[in-house]
Amino acid sequence: MVTGSENLLGEFLGTMVLVVFGCGVCANLTLTKSKGVGGGWVCISLGWGFAVAFGIFTATTFGAPQGDLNPAVTLAKMLAGVYTLGQFIMTSIVQILGGIVGAVLVWLAYLPHWSHTSDPAAKLGIFATAPAIRSTAANFITEFIATFFLMFIIWMIFSDAFIGMPPGYGPYLVGILIVALCLSLGGSTGNAMNPARDLGPRIAHAILPIAGKGSSDWGYAWVPVIAPLCGAALRQFFV
Repeated sequence: MVTGSENLLGEFLGTMVLVVFGCGVCANLTLTKSKGVGGGWVCISLGWGFAVAFGIFTATTFGAPQGDLNPAVTLAKMLAGVYTLGQFIMTSIVQILGGIVGAVLVWLAYLPHWSHTSDPAAKLGIFATAPAIRSTAANFITEFIATFFLMFIIWMIFSDAFIGMPPGYGPYLVGILIVALCLSLGGSTGNAMNPARDLGPRIAHAILPIAGKGSSDWGYAWVPVIAPLCGAALRQFFV
């Protein structure tokens, strides 16, 4: 059973790092006059993979032994008996707060570029996911499937079959898993797979004075929150 305020601090800081590196790579490849413009989907996939690995290292270093960074992961672990309901709620809240702070830091890091970028949808895409083809049912299914396989493979990585894995090796494998999921299943919705990764930065987009921003697309925002939670919960029936 996970306990202690250190876990909350670790989850907050780890999710902040996740979003700084993840949304940061999206900003680098999107914003006008950024040196990384046009880097493409492979760069985004690699950037998010590194972001997850570094976020997990940060979380565990600051006292979060699980290093979830993701309410969907935390929900799956609650269903497995790692967390209580109260711990799941508190951990999810600090993960979302970490996502907000991380997104604010990305905005500050690229502060001169927002006014030079004319496309409001591209600006939102730096912070939050959006479907390539908007279809609520199809988008929900995509996020559901992607998050199910995220959790399914995480359980494989940390299963008893690999109990002798060197310390610290797990986060690298999870980072590779994120790259693989982005490359294989990310083309439809951008694969949030993480309510904190999407909702936290979306809230930041809504409240920040971003030059020329448009809607935060709250009509779609529930999909990358609810679908990952459902996909993570389903894993419980398979492992």
